Amino acid sequence: MRNRYVENFEKAQIADKEVPSFRAGDTVRVAVRIKEGDKTRVQDYEGVCIAIRGTGTGRSFNVRKIAAGGVGVERTFPLYSESIESITVVRKGKVRRAKLHYLRGRKGKAARIKELRK
Repeated sequence: MRNRYVENFEKAQIADKEVPSFRAGDTVRVAVRIKEGDKTRVQDYEGVCIAIRGTGTGRSFNVRKIAAGGVGVERTFPLYSESIESITVVRKGKVRRAKLHYLRGRKGKAARIKELRK
């Protein structure tokens, strides 16, 4: 059981952050603030969300994309990080698992995820 003071502090931290609802299998575009020297810029990182874990302010998610040369790149983002400017859901995926680590072993068309139709 968690301490209620810690829970209240986390609720206050989470309250001002706007986060869309997404799950594993969704293609997301994460706008990340990058600091280079004394300048900052925003860079988009778009890929498939393969896992979400944690609770409260410790919640994080993994995004996998295919970079140049067909190399898979995964990145873990803390959900309530100050370096994340925005999260946009590009498309909803139809999957039957909460963790999609099996995509690491797939290439090309075998790594595709069907789109969820409404």
